[in-house]
Parts: sequence; structure tokens; C-alpha cells
Amino acid sequence: MDKLDSTTVLPRVKPVPKKNSTPAINVTRMLYLLVCELAGSALAFQSLGPDKMWIGITLGLLVGAFFIMVESLMKQFSIRGFSTATLGLVVGLSCAWLLNTVRIPELFTVTFSNHIQRPEDFALTFNVCTYATLGFLGTVIALRSNKEDFALIIPYVRFRQEAQKGRPLLLDSDVITDGRLPALVNSGFLENNLIVPRFVLEELQIMSNSPSPGRRQRGQRGLDSLENLRSSQRTRVSIHDATPASPDDTHDAILTQIALLINAKLLTTNDNLSKVARLQEVTVLNINDLADSLKPKVSVGAHMNLAIVRTGKEAHQGVGYLPDGTMIVVNNAVTKIGSALDVTVISTINTSAGVMVFAEIDDKT
Repeated sequence: MDKLDSTTVLPRVKPVPKKNSTPAINVTRMLYLLVCELAGSALAFQSLGPDKMWIGITLGLLVGAFFIMVESLMKQFSIRGFSTATLGLVVGLSCAWLLNTVRIPELFTVTFSNHIQRPEDFALTFNVCTYATLGFLGTVIALRSNKEDFALIIPYVRFRQEAQKGRPLLLDSDVITDGRLPALVNSGFLENNLIVPRFVLEELQIMSNSPSPGRRQRGQRGLDSLENLRSSQRTRVSIHDATPASPDDTHDAILTQIALLINAKLLTTNDNLSKVARLQEVTVLNINDLADSLKPKVSVGAHMNLAIVRTGKEAHQGVGYLPDGTMIVVNNAVTKIGSALDVTVISTINTSAGVMVFAEIDDKT
């Protein structure tokens, strides 16, 4: 099965620290600064003369630094709909073209006619700066965006993706540390496009290095589960670089935001998270709900045929098991070990380990 494109595919089990910038973005910044300096020097050469070119270079550098600062501040507001830098560049250049149709250089030429000696050169320099600035911003935003969110700009892409492979599953730390996850996914009952937020990976890494044995075991089990799923040919595991809308947002709130953003189903075992997410109209798949729905409902007065396999806690008791593993204690059945009896349920007790069921042998047996 072809795997779905994503921004970052899990290369190994341990998460990689998130970087604030990529080499491609840094190269784009350097090229943008160079263009600003060249444009500033050209503008100073035409308006102030060759001796004042340093003023244009300085102003170009300051303008470029200003827009780079603006771009850095915009990383919390990345437009997730851009899938490639090419798309971002095309959008930026299109915006620059629309802006230049207003003929802003001509307005400057009329207003500052005493200072601008060659209007044609000024207009050319202004146009170059506009195209470079908007193209730079569009490219950087696109490079920061997640390809999974391309459907926000072109909804048909999401439609085709869902038609072919269904909606992705967003995993939280609770379900990843649940040992049932690999078997459930590999069974084919769930979609095999799994998305793990980067902060969840970081949480698992912290858990796996915890001094507490129980917490460390859970973290290691979660990382082993991801490694198992990643190595499967039928499953794609991708990493989502989540950026919360507010620094005060909890992990549960960020998970809900991501699920809404990329139109994913939330796979979890956390009951509280399930309730909150459903209130926000997020589709939630809770493994515990699935397990509960598959358990046979044993009620008082139910009749069944049960194989007695061993003795109970009391000397007269025999024990049998339902297909789902529920233990049933049958009174006065110790002599019937190895045989099947018709029994009637007389009581049930809910414990932390599950449901304890007590039964009596039917009189006709």
C-alpha cells in the first residue's frame, strides 16, 4: 500500500529535538538579505550618487533584518495549507503582482519628485523589493507547514485522500503506551495512517528515562510499540510538529486542536480526553470502549454451559472462564473439574481487576 506523504516520517524510535529553523530557511534568509542590500545600493546609487551607496546598503540590510524578524514572529501562525516552497513562492509573487498593479512607485515618484532623479529605476527597484519580500515570506511559511494540512487550501486533495485511505488517526501518549495498540492496528480494523505529535514523542522519551520503574516501563513500552508499527509494511507513522495557539494550552487541548486542523480521528484510552474532544465535535476512538463493547454482558439469572477447569479459593468452588477471559466461580463444583456444567449466575462483583461472577450448578445437572 502506498504511504501518505507527511512532513516528517519517523526515522527511529527516539524523537529528534525540534529545530526552530531548517537549513533551507536559513539559505532563503541569506539570499533575501543579499537582494535587499543590492536593491538598497542600487536605489542609493540612483538617488544619492555613488558616494552614498553605503546608506542604501545599510537601509537594505535593516529592511531585510526587519522582515526576517517579522517572519520569525510569524512561526506561531504558520499557514498549514502550503505543502511545498514552490506553492508558497507562487502565492507570494502573486500577491506582489497584485500590489504592484496599484502603481505605488508612481505615487512615490509624484510625491518625492524632487529627490527621485530616475523614476524608472526607482520603480524597478521597488518592484524587485516587493517581489523578493512577499516571495520570501510565502516560501518560509510553506517550508514550515505540514503537507498533511494541504487540504485547507485545496479541499479536493483531502477528499481524494479520504476516499482512498480514510482519515488519519491521531495518537496520544496513553494509547501508545497501551500494549494492545500494535495488535489492534495490524488487525486491519483501523486506518493505518498514524500521526504522532512531536510533544508526545518527547513525553515518551522523558518517561523512558524516568527514575520511577513503572513510568520508565510505560515509556519504553510506548517506544517499542511505535517501532513495531513503523517497521510494519502496512502502517505509516508520521510526526506532526504541533504549535499550540497559546503557550498555556494543555496537551489535551493541543491534541484536540490538531485533530480539528487535519481532520483526523483521535485514538486514545483517556476517558476525560474522549469526553472533551467529543464536545468539540472531534471523532474519538477509545480502545477501552471497544473492549467493553466486545465483552459479553453477564447478568444475574443468566444460564450458560461452562467448562470447569480448576479449583477456586474455597475448597468447594470450581472455576471456569468465558471466551473473553471473564472468570466465573461456581459453588460446589470442585468435583466437576474437567467437565462442562449448566450453571446459573447468582451474583456479580465489580473489582479493580474486572468483574467477578458467581454461579450455582443447575438442579437438573
